Amino acid sequence: MRLGTILLIAAAWGCALAAPAALAETTDQVVLRQSVTVDDNLIKLGDLFIGAGANADVGVAYAPAPGKRAIFDSQWLYRVANAYGLAWRPMSLQDQAVVQRASTVIGRDEIENRILDALSGNGIGPDAQVELTNHAFRVYVAEGANTLIDVEDMVFDPRTRRFTTVIAVSPDGAGTQRFRLAGRIHDVRDVPVLTHRVLPGEVIKASDLETIPARASQMRRDTIVEVEDLIGKSPKRALPQGRAIAMSEVQDPILVPNRGLVTILYQRPRMTLTAKGRAMQDGANGDVIRISNVQSNMVIEAVVVGPHMVTVTASDRTLIN
Repeated sequence: MRLGTILLIAAAWGCALAAPAALAETTDQVVLRQSVTVDDNLIKLGDLFIGAGANADVGVAYAPAPGKRAIFDSQWLYRVANAYGLAWRPMSLQDQAVVQRASTVIGRDEIENRILDALSGNGIGPDAQVELTNHAFRVYVAEGANTLIDVEDMVFDPRTRRFTTVIAVSPDGAGTQRFRLAGRIHDVRDVPVLTHRVLPGEVIKASDLETIPARASQMRRDTIVEVEDLIGKSPKRALPQGRAIAMSEVQDPILVPNRGLVTILYQRPRMTLTAKGRAMQDGANGDVIRISNVQSNMVIEAVVVGPHMVTVTASDRTLIN
């Protein structure tokens, strides 16, 4: 193309685009909608232009698929406006209309429930959890459409608990969409967790606990799964909120701290003897620990029976004097 021809074309477009002040008076009744959401298969003239008049319901383009969008540039919009006698011209080459289709997202929960239903004959219960390989998987259908979801061609390996399948999504008024999915099934059980941080020395109460679902594959062998097994325990170190707890992370509350003073009891019918001692190790209720008599410095073994309190057997009676 010759340079002169290019300049003529540029001049013609410049005349069409460079008269905003003059056009404002003649085109103020027709305004471009720059962002549009439609709920039909067709984009109508009135969807794109305010003031389209008698031709507002005329279809001018196919609507994008649910969940998608279409962009119409200034040249296409000008041709359409001119074809239907609308007094509209683009103010610049950057003018455009973005059209989206009103849509509904089929939730992952619904798809995962369909997969669990399809696997029920393989011993997979409704409490299991589906992990899809494609974490960003979404299905969009037209807003308000009645949609059927079918699971086809399910292949499941009970050893690895992995599966592949085809999901058929059939919204009314539209063709069936099929999606190939892969993933894994996880056994899940409810486990008790703390509702707030608990520090060593604190005793865990029922009000400190709630239950959440946890994958069995991510639980340790000694993970505590019963609420009753945590109530009355004390953390060995600070435990965070919301995490499964292992039996090795808790203990019975320390009633006698290492190096702490204790009362040593020797009890018989009609007789109780006491002495002062110093613990040589931590002790919880029922633990047998070593105690040093503060007067004689003799070391004995005693049973922890309460806070800073231990008892001795008959054979150790002489050692508390």
